[in-house]
Amino acid sequence: MNIPEFPFAEPYKIKTVEKIRRSTPEEREKWIKEAKYNLFKLKSYQVFIDLLTDSGTGAMSDEQWAEMMRGDESYAGSRSFDLLKETVERITGFKYLIPTHQGRGAENVLFSALVKEGDIIPGNMHFDTTKAHIELRKATALDCTIDEAYDTEHYHPFKGNVDLQKLEDAFKKYGRQRIPFVIVTVTCNTAGGQPVSMQNIREVSALCKKYGIPLYFDAARFAENTYFIKKREREFKDKSIKQIAKEMFSYADGMLMSAKKDGLVNIGGFIALKDEETYRKAIVYNILYEGFITYGGMAGRDMGALAVGLDEATEFDYLESRVEQVHYLGRRLMELEVPVQQPIGGHAIYLDANRFVPTIPREQFRAQSLAIELYKVGGIRGVEIGTIMADRDPVTRENRYPKLELVRLAIPRRVYSNNHMNFVAEVLKHIYGTRHEAKTGYRIVYEPPILRHFTVELEKI
Repeated sequence: MNIPEFPFAEPYKIKTVEKIRRSTPEEREKWIKEAKYNLFKLKSYQVFIDLLTDSGTGAMSDEQWAEMMRGDESYAGSRSFDLLKETVERITGFKYLIPTHQGRGAENVLFSALVKEGDIIPGNMHFDTTKAHIELRKATALDCTIDEAYDTEHYHPFKGNVDLQKLEDAFKKYGRQRIPFVIVTVTCNTAGGQPVSMQNIREVSALCKKYGIPLYFDAARFAENTYFIKKREREFKDKSIKQIAKEMFSYADGMLMSAKKDGLVNIGGFIALKDEETYRKAIVYNILYEGFITYGGMAGRDMGALAVGLDEATEFDYLESRVEQVHYLGRRLMELEVPVQQPIGGHAIYLDANRFVPTIPREQFRAQSLAIELYKVGGIRGVEIGTIMADRDPVTRENRYPKLELVRLAIPRRVYSNNHMNFVAEVLKHIYGTRHEAKTGYRIVYEPPILRHFTVELEKI
């Protein structure tokens, strides 16, 4: 149905609601101090609007809940695995499926099979766990993203694109001996949920084939990437989302996925591959770390819900509703001149802390400071994508200072209304209006050796 004269409406209706608690500024000041100024350490009841992540925080459909009841929990050869395998192959074209408990489980399995010490893994702004799994194996994640991605005020329709010259320079310098594969994240989370164009994917694929190097996708948000291809590449405006996805995956040798995003489930992930030899290498580690090859780290009921979720996530009506809500908040913030990564991505708003609170020194973690202020003022939980998440250099142990200092506000799927988005906008309007007042920076008092942002502890300066 197409009725353009009416405002957009969600293609679903609400059957169940969950109560959320309003708190006072005094309570939030106390709670964030007790949490050592780490938003991950807050209790869920202490948060009014939770935009920490869109991973596993969405609402499932009635069809997904129905499939949960039909879940086959057989240890080997379950019907639920067969349903998931058929769905993944139909949508992606990949024949070999390895289920895992979530995305980092997929990274652990695939990288255990393919990555060795001294390797170089090119990509487009590797996600935090991806980089951590690479560096844990004493290899190097090499960023080959286009330069436009680092200018939050510059409009580029596909800021997740790989710079072909940077990639070919890496191929020439290191060769097949040190580059086991290239990994392209679609959409690119660290760049601001920015999509990768089909044209760029084709060119990267051709370059990889020229040098005999496999290409894999980190496909946690692949459906949102196909939506942007349909909207922004003229060639695909009349293609269905599933047709676009099938072509996109045809250029790769495999994928790994945190299904907690575009799989529309609360837990789960998988690896899907074209090549049987790579599959046989990987399942050795899957059995060791995750579970048997027909369940990996997932219950049968979750595999069933994921199969349904993948089909739902690759329908245009759902994607339009999902992305439009993110862009609704983005438009509100741009109208208020709040500095955000532009254009708005598919799953989140990224506040530009370098422009928002430039008076806080980078070594005092300005993005984290902004995220803490957002919680204290409005009870809204986001996450820092900046110096804390960038972690330390594995050799020098010095802080790495990324070009972008962002605060991500990730919108859960089918959870919040636009009234919630309006509330977020008003809180940010207030904070931005007081940006010239003295703001507090923080110092680290405890951090683990890797992936420190999850458990780091801070104190006010």
